[in-house]
Amino acid sequence: MAEDDAPPPRLIARLDIKGPNVIKGIHLEGLRVVGQPGPMARRYYEQGVDEIIYMDTVASLYGRNNILPMVEEAARDIFVPLTVGGGIRTIDDITAALRSGADKVAINTAAIARPDFLREAAETFGSQCITLSIEAKRRGEGRWEALTDNGRERTGVDVLAWVVEAERLGAGEVLVTSVDKEGTRRGFDHELFKAMRERVTVPVIGCGGAGTADHVVAAVRDDGLDAIACASLFHYDHCPLVDLRAALAAEGLAVRFPPEAAAA
Repeated sequence: MAEDDAPPPRLIARLDIKGPNVIKGIHLEGLRVVGQPGPMARRYYEQGVDEIIYMDTVASLYGRNNILPMVEEAARDIFVPLTVGGGIRTIDDITAALRSGADKVAINTAAIARPDFLREAAETFGSQCITLSIEAKRRGEGRWEALTDNGRERTGVDVLAWVVEAERLGAGEVLVTSVDKEGTRRGFDHELFKAMRERVTVPVIGCGGAGTADHVVAAVRDDGLDAIACASLFHYDHCPLVDLRAALAAEGLAVRFPPEAAAA
């Protein structure tokens, strides 16, 4: 596909939630409070973000998801796709998330524990609702291991083999987070992103490492990603969405400009 014909990359704000707060760390560790999810989500929506991901960072640890009320509140006046991740273990969990106003769910731990859960979820709700979330930790040249429980648990699962299997089972897109780069603001793991893009045909969302607009431009231009999910870049106002779009456009990349209602 010619570059001019490529669809605009989705620019996604990722909100990692612990209790009532949005938190951020480095390598998924050393978490600190950076704000409140309601005001932050509203601000990103008003800036014209394409999607928002709500990730409950302790849901798998405690066996429950506590962020659905936040999503329900956001869905009343934020009209972009919302994804909920963390603690999605059953069909009932997915039903509850979608009823709260989510458009998609992101599944990690439960899918690795029982891969057929992806197939069952896709058959029940449609692949477009099912995002496979992968926390990838480099384990040597060209190799990454999938972690679970917000990077706390090793699985021994090879990321590249797993993503192929997950697509076969029905995952409609993949959110891949580089644990090595996450929170560093030093740029993405391009080798990981390119390897992922080569192995699946579903959309790939890259996450982990964005510190400048140039980092995002490189991932979209060189790695073939369909979307970029950012946390620190937006939370700390290192690069507002308007500046990020301008940087993408300056490189000749397709840009999705927000409707006037969202930008007002």
